[in-house]
Amino acid sequence: MRQVRHLLERKGNDIFAIAPEAPVLDAIKHMAEQRVGALLVMRGERLLGIVSERDYARKVILQGHSSAHTAVSEIMSSPPLTVGPATDVFDCMRLCTDRRIRHLPVVEGENVVGVISIGDLVKEVIEAQAEQIEQLQRYISS
Repeated sequence: MRQVRHLLERKGNDIFAIAPEAPVLDAIKHMAEQRVGALLVMRGERLLGIVSERDYARKVILQGHSSAHTAVSEIMSSPPLTVGPATDVFDCMRLCTDRRIRHLPVVEGENVVGVISIGDLVKEVIEAQAEQIEQLQRYISS
């Protein structure tokens, strides 16, 4: 099957991040502006955690906290579950499903090289299956 590196080559490896001391309100605004569901929490180049819309809903809204007065570090998931560029796409889907998470930072050594979502993974599998069907149809018709 395909590896994460191939997925990143196609979708790009934009990394949207926020500092741990930033208010959650800034994180939510940044997610909305970038049209993403999660941000990496980083200090410089160091990955500390991940914060998602789900974290916001469960740890701020439902707890009655103020998003303007709550730091991202208080609600982030840390340490984040990560995968490498050579990880198989199906293994990533299994990981997301088993752990009930939607985003996976991709790291190579100590460096963050991208982020993939469950949507990215599903799209990649659908494309791979379409290519396989096309190859089989060419084989059958030749």
